[in-house]
Amino acid sequence: MQHPENNEEYKGLTVNSGVEQPAIVNPYLQRGRFARHRLTVDDYVQGILKGNVTMLGQAVTLVESTNPQHQQLAQEVIEKCLPYSGKSVRIGISGVPGAGKSTSIDEFGVHVLERTGGKLAVLAIDPSSEKTKGSILGDKTRMEKLSVHPDSFIRPSPSAGSLGGVARKTRETIILCEAAGFDKIFVETVGVGQSETACHSMVDFFLLIQLAGTGDELQGIKRGIMEMADGIVINKCDGDNVEPCQLAARQFRNALHLFPAPESGWLPKVLCYSGFYGLGIKEVWDMIFEYVDFVKGNGYFEHRRAEQAKYWMYESINEQLRNGFYNNETIAALLPRAERAVLDGQQTSFIAAKHLLDTYFGLLK
Repeated sequence: MQHPENNEEYKGLTVNSGVEQPAIVNPYLQRGRFARHRLTVDDYVQGILKGNVTMLGQAVTLVESTNPQHQQLAQEVIEKCLPYSGKSVRIGISGVPGAGKSTSIDEFGVHVLERTGGKLAVLAIDPSSEKTKGSILGDKTRMEKLSVHPDSFIRPSPSAGSLGGVARKTRETIILCEAAGFDKIFVETVGVGQSETACHSMVDFFLLIQLAGTGDELQGIKRGIMEMADGIVINKCDGDNVEPCQLAARQFRNALHLFPAPESGWLPKVLCYSGFYGLGIKEVWDMIFEYVDFVKGNGYFEHRRAEQAKYWMYESINEQLRNGFYNNETIAALLPRAERAVLDGQQTSFIAAKHLLDTYFGLLK
């Protein structure tokens, strides 16, 4: 006997105890009829300019994508948003792991929103695993107040090894956030490697978070990052740790006097605060506002942004050259042989690199 479900007259019906019932799925529904609408450049731009954070998040995903089509679409969106950007105060926040950056950002952000209003975007760069290339992206979970604040936008992004921790595309994300009406931008770095250098090249104020009571405070004084810092704050200044924090602050102040005067003319300040208890947050923001007024008054604010734009032009050129080289089919075929020759000691790494580069530039002629 033929099973009812194999009979043509039963198509589109279900059988239950011998009683015919309508099928759960509409037999007249056309596959793909309700497929997701493909957004255009204007859709993204209009959504961003209206302050739609969902659209902003989707646009940031485009910026971070490695898909060539997504990259092209993202660049068109950025270009149209560019005239509406540049009106925020960009603050970079760095420090060693465990310094309490995320907790501090939560306190800093809520304080400034309550004090000045406006909108705040937090771009938290999470370190990526060298083995799996994955990231936890857990910074948002430590920003309990900001994560539910209606005027905040938190975007954790994987570093993916880019510029030692700060994703190159963070600068493009800043443009989108500014176009969406965010007048305060926080960029949190992973606090290792070249991340501070990259972060410094895209923010107006660079805040360095330090700790006390972990041994010789002078170990934390590294000339490169100290020279970049516009302000240094010692976190966890509470309870029995107040005196060690004040001692560390004095040591940092003494060290700062040994460095050449910053180009901005501003002498970086050193403050103590407690991110966990929310103590000293107002003083930190007073320092930031004082700095912004100072550099806007002497013209350094615009000068620094112009220099940053030039820096990222060269960085974009370097990246395009790098991508063009490694994505070239001829070079991709020659690389394994060159690598084997180096490993076998038949060629030095410098000779092998020169041959590959000569071949690549010869292809461009």
